[in-house]
Amino acid sequence: MAEAEIRSSDTQDLENLKSLVDDLLREAKAQGASAAEAGLNSESGLSVTVRMGEVETVEHNSDKGLGITVYFGQRKGTASSSDFSAQAIRDTVKAACDIARYTEDDPFAGLADRDRLATEIPELDLYHPWNLSSEEAIALAHETEAAALQTDQRINNSEGGSVNSHSGIRIYGNSNGFLHGYKTSRHSMSCTVIASQDDAMQRDYWYSVNRDASKLDTAISIGHKAAERTLKRLGARRMPTGQVPVIFQADVARGLLSHFLAAIRGGAQYRKASFLLDHLGKQVFPENTRIDERPHIPGALASAPYDNEGVATVAHDLIHNGILESYVLDSYSARRLKMQTTGNAGGIHNLFINHDDISLQEMMREMNTGLLITEVMGQGVNTVTGDYSRGASGFWIENGEVQYPVEEFTLASTLQEMFMGLQRVSNDLDDRGSIITGSWLIDKMTVAGD
Repeated sequence: MAEAEIRSSDTQDLENLKSLVDDLLREAKAQGASAAEAGLNSESGLSVTVRMGEVETVEHNSDKGLGITVYFGQRKGTASSSDFSAQAIRDTVKAACDIARYTEDDPFAGLADRDRLATEIPELDLYHPWNLSSEEAIALAHETEAAALQTDQRINNSEGGSVNSHSGIRIYGNSNGFLHGYKTSRHSMSCTVIASQDDAMQRDYWYSVNRDASKLDTAISIGHKAAERTLKRLGARRMPTGQVPVIFQADVARGLLSHFLAAIRGGAQYRKASFLLDHLGKQVFPENTRIDERPHIPGALASAPYDNEGVATVAHDLIHNGILESYVLDSYSARRLKMQTTGNAGGIHNLFINHDDISLQEMMREMNTGLLITEVMGQGVNTVTGDYSRGASGFWIENGEVQYPVEEFTLASTLQEMFMGLQRVSNDLDDRGSIITGSWLIDKMTVAGD
């Protein structure tokens, strides 16, 4: 089917699904709700995995669901269904109303304020369907795994090459007059392999993800990258205990920003469960640091014209000159904190940290001696106290160059010290998610090894 035909068909589907959400809202009013909001999603996709040259899984999925939240004053009830029939809509709304009638008043519950709802919807280029057959997906998965296995004879096992393609429609509406929906797509290829040398084995992976399949890395390059990363880990040594400078590779540094986000979410703030409690206006990072949200980048993985409450998304700073400027709030948490929503119901939309005009290799030379971290493991992060202690592996750096891989050690510090100890962010940006960052150089951390 041509892409123009696909888009025409999807436009009709979009209008049909919007009418279902409108039906939900009308039924809620008919059953006595003072306010209501409803959401609906419909998604289909294909997932294929090939392992050691054999097809392991071929999965076609087609999922749909709708949900309704009703309010009787400040009392709230929610129900959902995967049945889109008229009777199911009536039954789902009735279930939500029954719940609301027996819940207690919550003075902070309710729809997003009318004046915060999106009225102009930017075109963000989020939908690129991939007319991919099962046979074509299998061939690509074969290709990426074969490229990895053929790289070196030490690559002798595999967890598989995978191809995934998903497209969907999301609709949101509420009784304040908001009703809108849009189409999205997300496609990916990945490969994970295992290498052996003497009695040691190592595994690593690589992947590419994009809304537009034509912008994915090639299957061969993904396989080669997975193999190269795995081979570099062979011959890993143990680390002595001490304090050293540390570089977090970009894909690992993303996790540090996710810990920062967890601490400034509205829920953590009003529950008083954050190491950054009441830190608005205080310095959290070095003064040259800016962390900002950019929700309207065309084609980006986390772009969105509005959040899960219909609130318009806007570009804004979370950190400016190292100072915490904003929490991450939906309407409920904003009311609890006597603030305004930041348009983040459902999550963050393309978070960036500013970077220096310096490559990872140049940053390693600047560090001279220390650790390059390529993987962290374990659950030793406490966003209430800020304590950080995680198992890690990576590479020992001397004279600015990689000397050998290292493993089986623990990194320890506090997130407060790590954020204030941020020296550099390199320009090797990893944009494969909602958080976009380069690698981080932190002045020092404690390494617990031998």
